[in-house]
Amino acid sequence: MSTPRQPSGGSGGGNGRRPVPRSAAPRAQSGTGRGQPAKGQPAKGQQPPRSQPAKGQPDRAQPARGQSARSQPAKAQPARSASAGRTPRAPQQRRPEGRPPARGQAAVRPKSRPPLRPKALKLAEPKRRLRVIGVVLSLVLSVFAGRLVQLQLVDADALAADANTNRYLNIPITAERGSITSSDGVALAATVDAYDITADPAMFTPEATGIPDAPEQAAALLSPILGVPREKLAADLHTPKSRYKRLAAQQTPVAKKQISDLKSGLEKQAGSRACQAQKKLLGKPADQGGRTRVDNECANPLAGVFNRETQKRIYPADGLAANLVGFVNAEGEGAGGLELQYQKLLAGKDGHSSYAQSGGRLVPTAGGSMEPAVPGSDVKLTIDRDIQWAAQRAITDQVANSGAEKGYVVVQDVKTGQVLAMATAPGFNPNDLSLSKQANLGNPALADAYEPGSTAKLMSMAAVLDSGKATWDTKVTVPNRLVRAGQQFKDDVDHDTWYLTLAGVLAKSSNIGTIEAVETLGGGDQLEANKVLDGYMRKFGVAEPTGLGFPGETAGKLKKPEDLVASEKYNISFGQGPMQMNALQATSVYSTIANGGVRVAPSIVQGVTDPDGKYKPSRPGEQTQVVSPETARTLTSMLESVVDDEQGTGGKAAIPGYRVAGKTGTANRGAANGVGYDGYTASFIGFAPADAPRYTVSCTLQGPVNGHFGGQLCGPVFKQVMEFTLKTMQVPPSGSPAPNLAVDWKP
Repeated sequence: MSTPRQPSGGSGGGNGRRPVPRSAAPRAQSGTGRGQPAKGQPAKGQQPPRSQPAKGQPDRAQPARGQSARSQPAKAQPARSASAGRTPRAPQQRRPEGRPPARGQAAVRPKSRPPLRPKALKLAEPKRRLRVIGVVLSLVLSVFAGRLVQLQLVDADALAADANTNRYLNIPITAERGSITSSDGVALAATVDAYDITADPAMFTPEATGIPDAPEQAAALLSPILGVPREKLAADLHTPKSRYKRLAAQQTPVAKKQISDLKSGLEKQAGSRACQAQKKLLGKPADQGGRTRVDNECANPLAGVFNRETQKRIYPADGLAANLVGFVNAEGEGAGGLELQYQKLLAGKDGHSSYAQSGGRLVPTAGGSMEPAVPGSDVKLTIDRDIQWAAQRAITDQVANSGAEKGYVVVQDVKTGQVLAMATAPGFNPNDLSLSKQANLGNPALADAYEPGSTAKLMSMAAVLDSGKATWDTKVTVPNRLVRAGQQFKDDVDHDTWYLTLAGVLAKSSNIGTIEAVETLGGGDQLEANKVLDGYMRKFGVAEPTGLGFPGETAGKLKKPEDLVASEKYNISFGQGPMQMNALQATSVYSTIANGGVRVAPSIVQGVTDPDGKYKPSRPGEQTQVVSPETARTLTSMLESVVDDEQGTGGKAAIPGYRVAGKTGTANRGAANGVGYDGYTASFIGFAPADAPRYTVSCTLQGPVNGHFGGQLCGPVFKQVMEFTLKTMQVPPSGSPAPNLAVDWKP
């Protein structure tokens, strides 16, 4: 018969006790053997079972199989029945760990640990969570605030110093200078691409380069290319407070490429791994392998050298019309001639470019600004290149042949007043001013005020004829000497008494005959005569600006009649003493007669083309009626006698096939110190064709030593230039013979 199952949870059964779970209760043993513990007590040397609940306390152990997990009172269950005839096992007691079982005691099988009961998830309190977030944000903001204090207060100076290597540079953009062209549009002065070699001296310090002598090394490399002394380059680079220095201006593209290639090679060499390692050691302590400088092979002394695109002024025709066109200085600004006069018009308006750089390189993401430059206007002259060349060659040769100090030729259109040529000798080449003397850089044709001499007799004859005091055939007796104001006057040669017509007085260039003719203007009152003459001279443009506005131009001098004393009252009539003119003024007098007595103000600029390509012609020269057309025709015929008549002084100016009207001039030249005279001024001025005048040519030589008469020295120059001009302009030959006015009479 089977033995009934013992109740769980202790030695006694009974109702009202909570059974012990199966996993925690020992199996019942049959009988009560020796050494069996008392009821409800553990055996000697045996630990009590773990997790044994106290009487009346709930059991936290896992519920029995098939029982709900929730904590509910357990019902007493009968012990598991054993098989029939099988004696139930006595419960094994658990022995302490590490201890062998007691002698005579069977080993107790250990119980498995009861599984833990899962805990319920408990949400955090919102206030606590907000406090944590607030603390975290406070920490983050504290870090930001500390960094701002460091940047603005603690490290401000150091950071500002570091920023100097990464800052904006303002680079000017030079406007393209306008061209100066001849009348046919060919450039006499033009602009080509060039480069200014610049530097940032702050990039040549030992801290920036890693070497103590970067300026000297850079100067040694640049000097042969730029042609600038090493000392000057090094001095320019030893100015670290300046961020911009121009080392050389207007360098050629070849020089720019040489410097760029050299800089690139040094940069590549300095960028090697070994050199980069040296640079990282700069400024570090010696115990850490620090260095005070890098090897020369690892330095790039040209890192702070840059190039700026600009322009260079060139003169394609070299010295052609150089005294008129002028030149620019090293800054590219007009310094002489028309380059100076029209500086503002030619220069345009410069722009500028601003960009950030770091270590000499553009920072593309740092932004910048640019104001584009406005190019200058082009100035078109009235100068004809071919005629200018012919005039320049002729006067250059004659200055050399006569041993003159200088000379000039002017060619003018009698109808328009436009100057077709203005040549001077000696000249200069504006492409290389170092080869020229300072005294030769001006334009003496406009700057020299000289006593014209006999060429001024044309104005005296014009006053006499236009006033009706005489005619071309008025008889004039010319003695060998004439005493006036207690002084003797004479002609250029001694002679017996001449019996000349007024035309003959002009043809033979008699000083005495001219004085006598002018005296008729005042009816015996020399002051009145001089007042009349003064009025005509001023209308011809003497002592008045030409209107060109050329730099250094002189207006000449003409003393007022009331201020004339002694001999001045008389020698003014033949172009000596109290009057001075420049070459263009003297030329304009003859152009006035050639134009029927109408003076047209001279001009040198034909028009201007603005940056937008719009051409604006110059206004026509102002016109003034000086003498009547009849007087002008008479004077023209009288001037022809100077050239055609065998008694005339201008035979060397004759041109086959063309009628020529002109006048020679031989004057005492005023001394350089303004006291007395020293040498001569030889000249010839004329126009052709005399029957239909088109052009006037003047030649003037100052201080010739191989002869001094104007007809001999300047007559051939006039012929050469005028003949070339007539053929170049395709002027047909004269269609009628000269009038051949009588020059003398028999008493």
